[in-house]
Amino acid sequence: MDKLLNAADAALRTLFAKPVAAEASPARGVAQQALSVPDRALSGALMRVNHVGEVCAQALYTAQASVTSDPVLRRELLEAAREETDHLAWTQERLDALGARPSLLNPLWYAGAFAIGFVAAKVSDRVSLGFVVETERQVASHLQGHLGRLPADDHASRAVVSRMQADEERHANHALAAGAVPLPAPARLAMRAAAKVMTTTAHYL
Repeated sequence: MDKLLNAADAALRTLFAKPVAAEASPARGVAQQALSVPDRALSGALMRVNHVGEVCAQALYTAQASVTSDPVLRRELLEAAREETDHLAWTQERLDALGARPSLLNPLWYAGAFAIGFVAAKVSDRVSLGFVVETERQVASHLQGHLGRLPADDHASRAVVSRMQADEERHANHALAAGAVPLPAPARLAMRAAAKVMTTTAHYL
């Protein structure tokens, strides 16, 4: 029951409360030039997609932490979720600065990610960690793509995305070192397909 209540609390905080970062955003203090209307719209859309990714990260780590019986792994998952809260707050700050809004479908994204993380964790801790590795690697690749698409003058968003990419790669490496098993190719392909649907939709909605 405690785990269920904690999971519900995490969902409500992620979806409806203003996230509070433990560490200041990498965008703080970055000189920012005025953006044209099209560039501002593009940055807003890309940061909305990144914000959705952080909503999903909260769901995934919360689900996995609620299932595992390993107290050490649970602490590590919750610590990763705490770092992802920083990302959530940073992307929200950029959305606000750009005059953009979060995805209207965030509750749907959260529910889907929670379900996937729950099922992966039910299989085994090693599979759960393998899911972390593949997820974080795909996110890091996705963020690298955004660095190539963000307007050159949006230095603040670039600073945030660069830091997030480094953190996601570190999360993947930690999960690998903790005993993650590689996911089968069909699972990896299905994850990429689901991510494509999510990112394409969130760009607009």
